[in-house]
Amino acid sequence: MAVLKAFKGLRPGKEIAKDLASRPYDVLNSKEAREEAKGNEKSLLHIIKPEIDLPEGTDIHSRPVYEKAAENFRKFREKGWLVEDPDDYLYIYAQTMNGKTQYGIVGCASVDDYLNGVIRKHELTRPDKEEDRMKHVRVNNANMEPVFFSYPAVKEIDDIVAGVVESQEPEYDFVAGDGVGHHFWAIRDKETINRITGLFEKIPHTYVADGHHRTAAAALVGKEKREKNPKHTGNEEYNFFLAVHFPHDQLTIIDYNRVVKDLNGLSNEGFLEKLKKVFDIERKGSNIYKPSQLHEFGMYLDGKWYALKAKPDTYDDNDPIGVLDVTILSKHVLDDILGIEDLRRDQRIDFVGGIRGLGELKKRVDSGEMKVAFALYPVSMEQLIDIADTGNIMPPKTTWFEPKLRSGLVVHLLD
Repeated sequence: MAVLKAFKGLRPGKEIAKDLASRPYDVLNSKEAREEAKGNEKSLLHIIKPEIDLPEGTDIHSRPVYEKAAENFRKFREKGWLVEDPDDYLYIYAQTMNGKTQYGIVGCASVDDYLNGVIRKHELTRPDKEEDRMKHVRVNNANMEPVFFSYPAVKEIDDIVAGVVESQEPEYDFVAGDGVGHHFWAIRDKETINRITGLFEKIPHTYVADGHHRTAAAALVGKEKREKNPKHTGNEEYNFFLAVHFPHDQLTIIDYNRVVKDLNGLSNEGFLEKLKKVFDIERKGSNIYKPSQLHEFGMYLDGKWYALKAKPDTYDDNDPIGVLDVTILSKHVLDDILGIEDLRRDQRIDFVGGIRGLGELKKRVDSGEMKVAFALYPVSMEQLIDIADTGNIMPPKTTWFEPKLRSGLVVHLLD
């Protein structure tokens, strides 16, 4: 059963929350982070992307970068920009995008739950990325950024959350530069906290939606700390890590698309001929074509859009992985036709989150950087849960959740 633990959050004051909160470390590069934090000494990017305070070109995995993160974290605390709450609380973090609001419960998840499979995942992690985040957790002795979890919706939890939201003024309530609204409440009432944590104890599994590397890093650092502590009891803060838990029926997964640099030696006509063995193809002209259902794809090639409908023998609706459109495309097109076998390492392919719009696909092909683009229909939360529950792993770059969590609204200390 899932553990949700209240904790003493380290938080900014209401008057600086908007300035301090930032996008997650992994959605912007060093150059973008440097520009985004320009003129704002309070931005959390100084801690989660600390290379922005070092000379350009500094190796982002070098020791001085991690040391700068720790130095900046100390500075934020000394200046009173991050202050610890007096008691253990849970929190509610809501986000509004395109008129829709989703409500998450902020609390600590359990390292043991991750290690024993109560927390389920759907993506593989890379050891180098795990180690990067582990170093960041170690040097700060804190979870600076929350991970994004989901759980099967429970009406009683929804009702409790609605009651808090209706009866309390939010601690923070602002709209970020990208137009997404962020709203945050502290749950201080012990009875309410106990009701929520008790209900979580009845939930068999929670699911990593976004942040697999941060989740793995947090759990592995907790495991390290317990192995080094001869007086370990299991109640220490390092046994838990920061997570925002959203009910599954409030979340939105958007498309995660592909662009490829060449046609593996084929002409446009030759490529289309090979595709006809896999898809029913319809030319759509110059207007952007967005797939409207499962097993349907949009393709942009040589200034033209095409609708591709996968033939029935290309997928297996009874197989959690075989039913996925990313599987159809990877197996029958990227691998069989274009010779791209390793999506994680092949330099001929890139991935474009749907938040950028399908115009981004057209732009990258028209520029000559890429030769062909594929627009995919997004997977569903039900598919994600089915894959995680059956112990399967999604192909790389399958899910893109929006909106992204803002980092810095609350931090979890490991002691």
